[in-house]
Amino acid sequence: MIKKKVIDRIRVTPGKKVNLKDFDTGWAATPELKDAGKEVVKAKAAELLEANRVELAKAQELLWANDIYSVLVILQAMDAAGKDGIIKHVMSGLNPQGCEVYSFKKPTDQDLDHNFLWRYMRCLPERGRIGIFNRSYYEDVLVVKVHPELLEKQKLPPGKHGGGFWEKRYDDINALEHHLVRNGTLVLKFFLNISKDEQKKRFLERLDNPDKHWKFSEADLTERAFWDDYTKAFEEALSATSTKWAPWYVIPADHKWVSRTVIADILVTSINSLKLEFPKVSEEKTAALAEARSQLEQEES
Repeated sequence: MIKKKVIDRIRVTPGKKVNLKDFDTGWAATPELKDAGKEVVKAKAAELLEANRVELAKAQELLWANDIYSVLVILQAMDAAGKDGIIKHVMSGLNPQGCEVYSFKKPTDQDLDHNFLWRYMRCLPERGRIGIFNRSYYEDVLVVKVHPELLEKQKLPPGKHGGGFWEKRYDDINALEHHLVRNGTLVLKFFLNISKDEQKKRFLERLDNPDKHWKFSEADLTERAFWDDYTKAFEEALSATSTKWAPWYVIPADHKWVSRTVIADILVTSINSLKLEFPKVSEEKTAALAEARSQLEQEES
């Protein structure tokens, strides 16, 4: 388990204004880690990630057996920050029957005929399941805020779309998440914090590798030009929507082994905090099980 003081450094304090410059994007989040050295930390991270994969599978089984709680994992980030890798490497030990992943793209005409939360609410995890949102309703206070012309397609009632408009959207999101938590959904929100230099490096790696060309879009470069606008939008969203019931975690993402290890650890710790146990059967059920055993043992081979 990662030390609490490390996790506290990356958890956004509710009500506190966020400046992403205060959050490290690298591997040395504390002086102790820096003193240990990168290779030592990387080796320990690999061990911890593997252990947490095993623990996450156990936690999922308890979640499924209890059928009371669900888990919603929200992944938000700049392009090339590693969201797909998180899903592939952290969730690899999960039973696919109890885990669903949704990647939200451009809204359809049907989506635009509803409120901005509608298409996401349709995909919320059932009790006993883990749902992963690769991007989420936060896009409507991020990309839509950076490109306000997109609001014209959302068929909104007449009115101004200034600061008050976005505050109301934050309120809607907070209300939804509070409702989910009160009804048994554990909401875990991760912002993968990648530096601009590292994003450039990853884009160039995609361009250099023909097998990765499919992952690169001209739109990626277009959106990179809005880096400062996106940074501001993320800071405002994190500040307004990190709550006691659904806090944000700003995950260092310049090294994929760091982000994967940290997220896996938070997932396991958070689910275990529910203190789930396998359901106890009734006396009648226990008697029926004993009878079933007796019948099976008396069968002729």
